[in-house]
Amino acid sequence: MTTRTPSTRTRLSPEERRSQLLDLGVRLLSSRSLDELSIDLLAEEAGISRGLLYHYFGSKQAFHEAVVRRAADDLVAQTAPPVEGEPLHRLLVSMTAYLDYVDTNHAGYLSLVKAAQGGNDTLREIYDQARAALTDRIFREDAQGQIIRETPQTRLLVKAWAAFAEEVVLGWKADPAGVTREEVLDVLVMSLPALVGVLPPRE
Repeated sequence: MTTRTPSTRTRLSPEERRSQLLDLGVRLLSSRSLDELSIDLLAEEAGISRGLLYHYFGSKQAFHEAVVRRAADDLVAQTAPPVEGEPLHRLLVSMTAYLDYVDTNHAGYLSLVKAAQGGNDTLREIYDQARAALTDRIFREDAQGQIIRETPQTRLLVKAWAAFAEEVVLGWKADPAGVTREEVLDVLVMSLPALVGVLPPRE
């Protein structure tokens, strides 16, 4: 007769458990809109009670905001350009990762954009912070100004370019209309130096 060794179950700290639930929320958000990401759904997927989720997040709105913040952090991390290489190549790597992220997390990303355009100030702030992180690093990664020098004019231009890039990607996802993925990437990467080229030279 064999004796069965009792299995030991790792007990997570509250912070670890909350982080685990946020990771699950982000995964669910990849294929659902924010409105579809309910406390009931997450409780069912996680195998825990609704009451425990309210214990960790307080309310449905707070849960949504926490998941969106985690998703925005993931976007910034996953689209980080490589440390070395030519500036345009690093920009290509970063924009390829951005396109991949939107492709993989389309429903959630689209709902974030729509929520940021609505009346939720917290979601708008999260969206703006993520957008700022994506644009600010262009100047850090191209510190020598090989693509773009940092000036008030170029900062305004890069902000507009980021909005343009987002619209291109979301428009292409909604209706590719015969445009290839490689062509989208060409537009995203080459449009930035082209826009910079319209600015008058500054001493």
